[in-house]
Amino acid sequence: MVTISTLQEKDMINAPFMIVSVLNGISNNGAPYLSLTLQDKTGTIEAKVWDVKEQQESIAKIGSILEFEADVLKYKGNLQLRVKTMTHKNQSEYQLGDFIMASSISKDELQSGINGYINQITNSSLRQIVDELFKRKGNDFYIYPAAARNHHDYVGGLATHTLEMCQLGEAIADLYPQTNKELLLAGILIHDLGKIDEYKSPIVVEYSTQGKLLGHISMLSAELYEIAKQFDIHENEEVLLLRHMVLAHHGKLEFGSPVVPQILEAELLNLIDDMDARIQMFTKHTDQIQPGEFTPRIFPLESRTIYLPKKKDSK
Repeated sequence: MVTISTLQEKDMINAPFMIVSVLNGISNNGAPYLSLTLQDKTGTIEAKVWDVKEQQESIAKIGSILEFEADVLKYKGNLQLRVKTMTHKNQSEYQLGDFIMASSISKDELQSGINGYINQITNSSLRQIVDELFKRKGNDFYIYPAAARNHHDYVGGLATHTLEMCQLGEAIADLYPQTNKELLLAGILIHDLGKIDEYKSPIVVEYSTQGKLLGHISMLSAELYEIAKQFDIHENEEVLLLRHMVLAHHGKLEFGSPVVPQILEAELLNLIDDMDARIQMFTKHTDQIQPGEFTPRIFPLESRTIYLPKKKDSK
């Protein structure tokens, strides 16, 4: 079976893939084309449909699984498909699991780990907010991705990212006793819950209307304050600090935070968030190359190329 992870330059393929993004364009000669992002459970790949026909455009819908006849090319260091034909078939012929990337950690393991960190929070105000938010988000927390594209961009990615961040946060708080460990864990646990409302679906990530207009940071901050008022704890300092952590967790105004970190726990949340995301991006891209090779330039990593060291025989 042809999968994205097995594609090689100069391959000629006929295989099904899920469409996860569609962009319309006009080429230099004035002809319309489509730029697609295709996905299966092993990864994603960009595809171009040149001189696109009206019939092709009509079936190129986000979330649809189509049969693609295409050549595999290399463009600016990345593999890309040049599509010859694409055909729509009965969607019931496909197993959805073959086209969805998912966390390598089982849902049971994620739930057990997350619940363990929630149970470390004994401060009543923090615990009420964390418990209520997780009650509201329910199972969605364990199926949504952490990001649309760059890191942990798969089913279960949000819970995986959060659990890894909790593990980092716990280690850092143990190393630096001046840290308010419960506040840090509470901030980590809830910081990205707004993404569940920011995205339309956990499978094909499209932004909801409120996600586009408000963004996950402001939506979560508003929901947090509404919960605090519900429990009559909205004037407690712990709640103020937790709201600050949510608002500041992107670290800089130009990265989407309306305020910058002004307490230690907010600074640590930003650093831990960025560290875990970057480690996952390194792993994601080096998994696609052989030892001794460089990746193509990776835009969210400052357009750097990343080298995968050669494996040495153990002595």
